[in-house]
Amino acid sequence: MTRAAVAILAAGRGERLGGDVPKPLLQLRGRPLVSWALAATTASELRPVVLVVGHAGGEVAREATEGVVVVRAHRWSRGIARSLRAALAVVEPYAQVTALCVGLADQPLVGTAAYARLAAAHADGAELAVATYGGVRGNPVLLGRSLWAEANALDGDTGARALMAGHDVTEVDCTGTGDPRDVDTLDDLRAIEASMEG
Repeated sequence: MTRAAVAILAAGRGERLGGDVPKPLLQLRGRPLVSWALAATTASELRPVVLVVGHAGGEVAREATEGVVVVRAHRWSRGIARSLRAALAVVEPYAQVTALCVGLADQPLVGTAAYARLAAAHADGAELAVATYGGVRGNPVLLGRSLWAEANALDGDTGARALMAGHDVTEVDCTGTGDPRDVDTLDDLRAIEASMEG
């Protein structure tokens, strides 16, 4: 029996944005980016749902809805690997959880179906799976428990993708389930807003 948990990584500062607002709290149609990302995960059947915070952690944590487990990444400023490690530490004690699906707070329009499709791929035997959109790899990424020790050894600004070079990767077509674009700049945010109006 397989069961996937899910984590949204929201610890970064978003330095390329400038300004004082932490990136996960940037507003998209009146809601913070992290709120959009969490809505997609909580609507899925993946449990537990973990929110990893760091920069402005208290403010970002307040966006967590009921049932979301919030954890602060130790030394989050050292890169995404620390956030991944924090998420894995939360789910590791759940013996029934056999994989972790990882999404990012700055990708607000990744859809619930993408998480569900990766969990289904894991149920079919995938230990490392990645969502693709039009044939291009994106997020989320799923890590089976057999890869957690290796993931925990990562450091710096290196996430789950670092494991793809040394393992079989199951590509899961998520075209049409959502929009995988991320928000790195205010122009990115404006472009996503414009696409939602079309």
